[in-house]
Amino acid sequence: MKRLRAGALAAVLAVPAVLTPVAAHAAGPAHHTGTLPDGATWIADVPRAWNGTLILFSHGFGPLTPADRPSEAAGKALLDRGYALAGSSYDPDGSLWALGSAVRDQIATKHAVARIIGRPRTTLALGQSMGGLVSAKLAETRAVDGVLSTCGIVGGGVDLNNYQLNAGHTIATLLAPSEDIKLTDYTSSAEGIAAGTQLTHAVQNAQATPAGRARIALASAFLNQSSWFTGEREPPHHDYAEQERQQYQWLTSGVLGFIFSGRYSIDQAAGGDSAWNKGLDYSRLLTRSANLRQVKALYRTAGLSLKKDLSTLTTKAAKKLEPAPLAWMTRTSEPTGRITVPTLNIHTISDQLVPVEHETEYARTVRAAGRTRLLRQAYVHRTGHCNFAASEYVASLQVLEKRVKTNHWPSTTPKSLNQKANALSLNTPAFHPHNPNPLLVQPSRP
Repeated sequence: MKRLRAGALAAVLAVPAVLTPVAAHAAGPAHHTGTLPDGATWIADVPRAWNGTLILFSHGFGPLTPADRPSEAAGKALLDRGYALAGSSYDPDGSLWALGSAVRDQIATKHAVARIIGRPRTTLALGQSMGGLVSAKLAETRAVDGVLSTCGIVGGGVDLNNYQLNAGHTIATLLAPSEDIKLTDYTSSAEGIAAGTQLTHAVQNAQATPAGRARIALASAFLNQSSWFTGEREPPHHDYAEQERQQYQWLTSGVLGFIFSGRYSIDQAAGGDSAWNKGLDYSRLLTRSANLRQVKALYRTAGLSLKKDLSTLTTKAAKKLEPAPLAWMTRTSEPTGRITVPTLNIHTISDQLVPVEHETEYARTVRAAGRTRLLRQAYVHRTGHCNFAASEYVASLQVLEKRVKTNHWPSTTPKSLNQKANALSLNTPAFHPHNPNPLLVQPSRP
């Protein structure tokens, strides 16, 4: 993976990008493209009646191609209201886990676009999923005026790696003990894909028995997996069997395949696997889970010893901490909480890939840094990763923009956000009161 030498950020900002402006049809927005010194490409769309605000969009984990909007509907709604849109691919010679270059490339994109269209009066960073983490890191700079992080990995990449390992270890150890499932230190994407397939099959086979269902619930607890897959409402609070059934639906809907195939890219970026579980007490970890009662109830129904299974997990946990990858992840992929600009986070209540509990961890980090006044968080009553309506994106950006311009937060209650979104005449919003549980992950670093 290509690394830039010290001082690369200054060089990126000082060296003009290769600009290729392409004007769209006269009645529509102008489309511009360019290439940065590290090879990253960028795109921008600017309406004829630009309102002076630039939305700097950070895309999520996936192909290293430029994107400047979270969805076509949201992009059109923003352009129709006068906002300019821009976003980069990130370094094309890097990993899909692009935290090594993304912040630098986004800042450089802002400057490249400004050289064409003029300096924005206001720049708002908008990030989605992994891009939500990129935007959270941008919030710790002075490069933007405000940040909207959506469905973001704002609890950080270290915790992400660890709770995924905990879930994989549980499935492999308890549901497929005779199989050789490689969970860490991938040297190719094929290894991660194979592990995801094996883990998914193990869960599918286990669902047929009470013992298997109890252990699926245990793995779901360690994964922070939502128990709401389908229906208009979450399963009843004490319907533990239905909660497990919907957790099973998430796990077998491609979640495990996506998670473990993606871990190779994180290893590639960090120079190794930053996760660890050797020495972790899984019994103690479970006591901190909001799903503890569900797991205990299903284990009782199955006639299984939860204590014995947790002891087995603890004994067989063998992944040692690797200092160098952990240091890289901590430096590039962990929010410090020291935000310098107003930041609004939105998250669906049931997110199968980036659990809403990331917001609890992020709020804790921001609070510890003494920056709580700059942060607001809101929730959407819907299932699915980044499953937001255009009205929710636009209303959230407009609230953030007002905070930037007035130095005072307008109301961010669900009622107020729904009113603002409904006034856009786009589609029905679903902002809703919510208080996420803590993110269940290793309590400390050895």
